Amino acid sequence: MTSRIHFSNLQEYVLVTGASGFIGTLLVKALVEDGQHVIVLTRHPEKTAHQFDDSVTCIASLDELPATQRVDVIINLAGARILGWRWSAARKRVLRLSRTGTTQKLVSWVAQAAHKPRLLLSASAIGYYGIQARADTALLTEADAPQAIFMSELCQEWEAAAHAASRHGVQVKCMRFGLVLGTEGALPMMMLPIRLGLGGPLGDGRQALSWIHVDDLLRAIAHLWTMPTEPQANDTRSDAQGSIEAYNFTAPEIVTQAVFSKTAAQLLHRPCFFPTPAILMRLLLGEQADLLLEGQRVTPARLQANGFEFTYPDVRSALQNIFHAKENHRA
Repeated sequence: MTSRIHFSNLQEYVLVTGASGFIGTLLVKALVEDGQHVIVLTRHPEKTAHQFDDSVTCIASLDELPATQRVDVIINLAGARILGWRWSAARKRVLRLSRTGTTQKLVSWVAQAAHKPRLLLSASAIGYYGIQARADTALLTEADAPQAIFMSELCQEWEAAAHAASRHGVQVKCMRFGLVLGTEGALPMMMLPIRLGLGGPLGDGRQALSWIHVDDLLRAIAHLWTMPTEPQANDTRSDAQGSIEAYNFTAPEIVTQAVFSKTAAQLLHRPCFFPTPAILMRLLLGEQADLLLEGQRVTPARLQANGFEFTYPDVRSALQNIFHAKENHRA
């Protein structure tokens, strides 16, 4: 972790969903360290309370949260793991329910809350933009349109569910995460073939990779928390409820998947020349393989326009920090 993250000059009440995941765990620890009052929605309240040394209030259902409970900020990270099982019809229902279903329940609680939260920070993903042709070198910003494919539609539904809270006077900001790099999450699995000396590009390796170091992601959450209310603009998708205020959580440097793997291999002093055939990945993963084989050149235009500065703007510095942290943890 980076140095202490400052979220607010006040001690505020924050409700967090998805707190037991890779990002959520680090976020809750940072919030507690900053002196915030944290309420965690979790399926395992006793286990989660123990995980955070009883420094947070844990609830298993929003029914346990009275309408009189003060909540100033909601950070909604809930969502079933996107990579893994094939996207069958049943799996797609799980992915939708864990995202839009949980978000809709949050908005229903907001609707009856005596003290309305001032801010909802809701997770989304750069899957919102769909896939980008290899020959297309354009940078995708928050102004770009979504596509009519599952990964994009899932993000659109998720963001629309969160945006419904704006009807109740809550400012809603959607965070479109790129690949999040850290000592947990997807990176350790990605690095396993490289550590075994079997690394190489996925498919032809020319697909663009948009990513963010987890420390920068947490700092960007704090940045949005303290940022003044932004007037509605025409640079995000509009619907009947108004425009969705979205921010790309991606680092400024965009690399190809092959460059990413080569950089990681160099830092780990491993070879990197065993490609994984695209046809094999599509046979194993089906439609889900698009997440790994089709790229997106997504830039953090809005974060940077609002003064956010990245600690890890390039892949090499980000991976160096993570690998060093992992080695120190082992020691």
